[in-house]
Amino acid sequence: MTDAFPITIYHNPDCGTSRNALAMIEAAGYAPTVVEYRKVGWTRALLGELLAAMGAKPRDVLREKGTPAAELGLLTVGVSDESIIEAMLAHPILVNRPIVVTPKGTKLCRPSEVVLSLLDRQPDHFTKEDGEIVRP
Repeated sequence: MTDAFPITIYHNPDCGTSRNALAMIEAAGYAPTVVEYRKVGWTRALLGELLAAMGAKPRDVLREKGTPAAELGLLTVGVSDESIIEAMLAHPILVNRPIVVTPKGTKLCRPSEVVLSLLDRQPDHFTKEDGEIVRP
């Protein structure tokens, strides 16, 4: 990370999409701040800031696959934003990843190459873990 272009990635190292986004950032020559949100958790204020910056609702970043979202009843129509936020605070894995913050904006980077739109420089090309080649 540099003071001129700070980058923060809310990262899950067990997620290929998150690993690819982080690797693309690093391939572009950046050393981002990496927040392993499953370890440190979320705060209401931080979730609110990220959602506002993305123009998103809690449901927009709710991760369903591999999480307790269904068991918690969060996939039912009509579940309030507040209920989803409370669940995300209790179960950090419910927030989809990776979320990347740069001076160019804040986005949920799915697919991982979305991260390239948040950088002021990009690698010439990048090979994802699955062998797919990404060219900006």
